[in-house]
Amino acid sequence: MLFVLDTMVSAADTTQISASSFFGFMGVTMALVLANLGAGYGTFKAGAGIAAIGIWKPEIIMKSLIPVVMAGILGIYGMIVAVLLSQKVKNPLEYSYKSGFAHMASGLCCGCSCIAAGFAIGIVGDVGVRGNAQQERLFVGLILILIFAEALALYGLIVSLILSQS
Repeated sequence: MLFVLDTMVSAADTTQISASSFFGFMGVTMALVLANLGAGYGTFKAGAGIAAIGIWKPEIIMKSLIPVVMAGILGIYGMIVAVLLSQKVKNPLEYSYKSGFAHMASGLCCGCSCIAAGFAIGIVGDVGVRGNAQQERLFVGLILILIFAEALALYGLIVSLILSQS
């Protein structure tokens, strides 16, 4: 007999308990890790563009930080979902496979959406910042494209929150 959270269960029951909780905690992990991967890539790529233009046009560096800020927001989305999911994986005896699969799907939905948005923000941020240094009229178009790239992660966050409720 094993004691799991102050409750006596047989060894056969612990396999199901740990397996269903595994999927829930994998959802937590995927939401945070993949979202931060997207945020990191977006920051890296846009930051490289900012560093390149900062040498010959330092007056637009502050205006060029917008893609980096937008990439950082992706990590916040992942953290929100990870915190919400981790609070739902409480008692292993009452946590079903359905909940585990739903929470894993929720984490993957948020994480993969943030990776896609991070790639878009990073590439558009890099090229857009370099283009904006040469032609100031590109700024409004750059911001619109970045908003639509960020919307990809926002869609994933919304669906992830809906999935986490099941």
